[in-house]
Amino acid sequence: MKHWVVLVVLMLIFGRLSAQQFPFELWHDGKMVLESGDTLKGNLKYDLQTDILQLQVNNRNESFTARKVLYFEIFDQTVKHYRQFYSLPFALTAGYKAPVFFELLEEGKITLLCREALEYRTVNSMYFYYPAAYTRLVLVYKYFLLQENGEIKDFTDKKSNWLSLMGNKAEEVEKFAKSNRLNFEDKEELVKIIAYYNSLFKK
Repeated sequence: MKHWVVLVVLMLIFGRLSAQQFPFELWHDGKMVLESGDTLKGNLKYDLQTDILQLQVNNRNESFTARKVLYFEIFDQTVKHYRQFYSLPFALTAGYKAPVFFELLEEGKITLLCREALEYRTVNSMYFYYPAAYTRLVLVYKYFLLQENGEIKDFTDKKSNWLSLMGNKAEEVEKFAKSNRLNFEDKEELVKIIAYYNSLFKK
């Protein structure tokens, strides 16, 4: 009987995890600026897998590709703040550049961009002293650096790589991150770290 109770609890937990909604699956209040210069407001739903942006006004949906949109902004209820996206030329496959959506995370000495992707990850957990391993679809972030010449470079987001990028400011930034318990692997906390680094050049 005890084993059945544990099994039911595990199924409920796993079901709840698999039922999670990602930000790109939701409608967000926002606005977009088209290539034509027009500004449209309403509920927006984005998809960085296909670089399609949907606009919902008066229960009517309209879709736009990254070629048609210069910029869009949403208020994301999942994180309780505004997020900004730009359509920029980038070669997702070798050789050919085309407009794709990037989220602007931080602008300055380091201008940090990102794109979302879904990946299956294996998670190991313990429930009621029972080891459990399961595969879960998770949202991951791919980071990019916008260079001064306008080129976009993908970046491997390891702590050592970030610190190497910061040169002689690395030690000071690492102390800031440690004292504020900021994790380089967390998107929101990484933005705070990069913002601090950028602030060192505004003095």
